[in-house]
Amino acid sequence: MIQEIEKARLIPVIAIPRAEDIVPLGEALRAGGLRVAEITFRTEAGRRAIEIAAKELPDFLLGAGTVTTIEELEAAKAAGASFAVAPGTNPRIIRRAEEIGLPFFPGVCTPSDIEAAMECGAHLLKFFPAEAMGGLETVRALHAPYKHRGIRFVPTGGITRDNMASYLSDPAVAAVGGSWFVAAGLLENRQWDHVAELTAAAVASIPSV
Repeated sequence: MIQEIEKARLIPVIAIPRAEDIVPLGEALRAGGLRVAEITFRTEAGRRAIEIAAKELPDFLLGAGTVTTIEELEAAKAAGASFAVAPGTNPRIIRRAEEIGLPFFPGVCTPSDIEAAMECGAHLLKFFPAEAMGGLETVRALHAPYKHRGIRFVPTGGITRDNMASYLSDPAVAAVGGSWFVAAGLLENRQWDHVAELTAAAVASIPSV
């Protein structure tokens, strides 16, 4: 799963308002060059959207985002998610994810967070909120004492087309999460062609390694 995320490099973070829109949204992402989606539990439609996507978009790497309770974790697994992500580090959730066989990537922003996640066996970590916590400079500073432990980050929060390449060019970063090309207004107004165009532009901005 980590290899698949590293291959994707750019993960759309989706707060979907209507579950039935996940298929045309997925088709727009595919047209733009992505076959990955993190569907957050920030909306009531999130769980149902994952269920639909798991059946209708079988070629997608499908994640559940903003998973902050064990109940949400188990719901993500039952819905068909391939992995789950959280904004913070909760050892109980990490251990339960291991028990049910769902790859889980906790969120961190301090050395203590990182060590708590490492204690539970997690090594690919969401860095959130990336820009508010100092951006790439902080990522590099946090990575230095832990890189020999295999720690890498997926920064999310404030990632844009303009700063994405800088993050992805750093060895501390496995992938980034972004929402500018799946923004709320685009989804609310079902602007799938525009989503496809913005996705294609974002994919074109991914630096080669």
